[in-house]
Amino acid sequence: MRARGISYDTGFVRNGASSRKLFDPETVRRELRIIRDDLRCDAVRVMGGDPERVELAAGYAADLGLEVWFSPYPLELTAEEMLELFADCAERAERLRQRGAEVVFVAGAELSLMDKGFLPGESTEERVALLSRTDSVREHIGEVGVRVNEFLGKAVALVRERFGGKVTYAAVPFERVDWAPFDIVSLDLYRSAETADRFAEGVHDLTARGKPVAITEFGSAGYHGAGERGAHGLEIVEYDEDAGPLRLKGEYARDEAGQAAYLRELLEAFDAGGIDSTFVFTFALYDHVHRPDGDPRDDLDLASYGIVKVFEDRLGTTYPDMPWEPKAAFTALADFHGRPLGEG
Repeated sequence: MRARGISYDTGFVRNGASSRKLFDPETVRRELRIIRDDLRCDAVRVMGGDPERVELAAGYAADLGLEVWFSPYPLELTAEEMLELFADCAERAERLRQRGAEVVFVAGAELSLMDKGFLPGESTEERVALLSRTDSVREHIGEVGVRVNEFLGKAVALVRERFGGKVTYAAVPFERVDWAPFDIVSLDLYRSAETADRFAEGVHDLTARGKPVAITEFGSAGYHGAGERGAHGLEIVEYDEDAGPLRLKGEYARDEAGQAAYLRELLEAFDAGGIDSTFVFTFALYDHVHRPDGDPRDDLDLASYGIVKVFEDRLGTTYPDMPWEPKAAFTALADFHGRPLGEG
């Protein structure tokens, strides 16, 4: 792999509220240094719905010499609102690129699921549920591709007017993206029990497109059996539309070793398959906090894809100035990144 990275969440914005309530610049700078020095990453995908936060974190990452994937992440926005967000962020990304940073612009992610107008449904949850039914996939798959590509054509043109670097889009496979306008093919790609037997072969097939391929999102939650669910690990959480995650729907066994093994196995498959860049999802999910005491259903970290477990009322011990503690996946990622390129 050319670039070994991780995603960094600056806060997902839904209905005007951010999933990351506290956003301290010094904490952000420190975490990005840990990503470079301790996780041995040379790239970071800076994600979020607030352009100022994304720009701030991206600037810190660039100062550290990291390749920056500038990734505005719209949630439940209309096409017009998304284009406005991309125009703003493209200008910010170009300012960073003009400073000499290596910047890739990611024009959204999984838009058919995360935003309005591509699939029926008033929320991401409704759209995901729709696609869980085989008959609905067959009914809607063709029109989704048409709508997504029509929007992306407008988005790429708008971004390129403002940004002079490489442009990509973080797709899910069923969107059938036309990659002609893009510099890099990028997919959010998870292995689940249903795809495990053909996953490695599918990775090899991706690199036959003639353009560099990035895996912009992959990972596992930290409970027993989460790897078999792939991208659906968060479905064990009860959410409130305004308050965010509330509690788990039942009791689950912690399995940090399983999360770590999942990451290692997918990283090895991507490396063997000729993937250009990988971005583990994710460093931390700040709204899925670790509560080891009390009701097991309150320990939201079990559902988190973060490679650190976040505390809400104390600091960690490995990094005494940080409000989190590394999981086994943290060490697994650092170890993998410490290998020579191409070593499986």
